[in-house]
Amino acid sequence: MKIYENKSQDYFSSARLDLIQFIPANQNNRVLELGAGGGDSLVKIKELKLASEVVGIELFDMPNSNQKHPSIDKLIIGNIEEIQPDLPENYFDVIICGDVLEHLIDPWLTVKKITRFLKKDGIIIISAPNLREYRTLSKIVFKGDFSYRDAGIMDKTHLRFFCKKNLVELLSIPELKIIKVASNIDSYPATTKTKIFNLVTFNLLHDFFVTQFYVIARKV
Repeated sequence: MKIYENKSQDYFSSARLDLIQFIPANQNNRVLELGAGGGDSLVKIKELKLASEVVGIELFDMPNSNQKHPSIDKLIIGNIEEIQPDLPENYFDVIICGDVLEHLIDPWLTVKKITRFLKKDGIIIISAPNLREYRTLSKIVFKGDFSYRDAGIMDKTHLRFFCKKNLVELLSIPELKIIKVASNIDSYPATTKTKIFNLVTFNLLHDFFVTQFYVIARKV
């Protein structure tokens, strides 16, 4: 956990509206967020009336954050790879796992672990940086530089790296069925330059401009 101490507070705060947009419009949803940070997303989900119950799991306590906000029904502190959360199985309608799996030693095992808490027909929403993004790829291929940074795709706390195909494979387990794959370009207005480039290249190079992919799967 020591490596996270140099992160700015902004790294753990602010509501993830890019993930929240995929939550079905139902005020009775039960939502579990893995990597809840300062609790801002859970609070926002309640504010938007997208859930009646929100629960979070976070690696460590964050003073002066929303972790103890009254809207949050339960917050568990601990490493998901080491703890067995005291949560009911087949219970949650939505599990959010935003930019967490790339920080884990065994994200594949973790996906199976948290899927137990998802009810039948419930959805899991994950996001992760795209290693195939052209600036990152160019730096590695043409400059021979795999240096790490304090944030972004090459964040020094990342243990695993993914492209779109690998994220889809991560959720391709017998208990889940992929229902949607999206990107930051699809979810938010792309720049005019990117739109034109995608148009003239027949969208064949779309994935090279994506910095983040989202994959949503339903429990069968």
